[in-house]
Amino acid sequence: MRTAQAMTMKMTGMAMRDERHRFSPLALMRLQSWLSPSFPTGSYSYSHGLEWAVEVEDVRDRNSLVEWLEADLCHGSGRNEAIFFRAAWHSALDADPTKLFTIAELAAAFRGTSELALESSQQGSACLAVLRRVWPDCKLDALSQMLHECCVQPALAVILGASASRQGIPILLALPAFLQSWVANLVMAGVRLIPLGQTDGQLAIAELERAVLAVSTQCEDATLEDLGSAAFMVDLASMAHETQYTRLFRS
Repeated sequence: MRTAQAMTMKMTGMAMRDERHRFSPLALMRLQSWLSPSFPTGSYSYSHGLEWAVEVEDVRDRNSLVEWLEADLCHGSGRNEAIFFRAAWHSALDADPTKLFTIAELAAAFRGTSELALESSQQGSACLAVLRRVWPDCKLDALSQMLHECCVQPALAVILGASASRQGIPILLALPAFLQSWVANLVMAGVRLIPLGQTDGQLAIAELERAVLAVSTQCEDATLEDLGSAAFMVDLASMAHETQYTRLFRS
């Protein structure tokens, strides 16, 4: 509760100090659309290695699901995605296309396995295509052109971070919303795989709220130099998933 209140106060103070952080209800509606399960990125088809973890019973109920996702969020992929999102947000705010491309290039390479790379690139490509079609933006067009010319696959965190910045959505709101959607998608994968009831799924999402806010706060001053992962079990699960005999998910 204190963490949530502190973030709300900081967001309000920042918005009052800087006109660039004022945003409209329309911008918030768009962010909700981009993070909605109905947004066609294909996120529902990926489990981020969770399918293997369930197969070998490392994840077998709600408690173990929350523990697995919290570890990945705080010490693995989730934290790195938060850093990429934040870096892209600031680069778009500063209108620095070269720096934004450098971030996108690093994000594309910063994947532990082929399946995690596919998960990131396919969602990023789908997101970029829809954004350019439905909400045209010259800066996204320029980034897309640079990525295409250099044969670099777009990463979802970078595309959404830059888009949120272009809409004037404060990073203190956009980042936890992005991480919450990332967590919710994997919880729903767990609901299908373990399986769990829908209420248990919502309880898991609620139990991860503090971790989402904690990572968002920790990454406020993080840079690309702070990238790294200690959640090696996720990478191992992803590697094993590549040859898993029966699969519902693509990663």
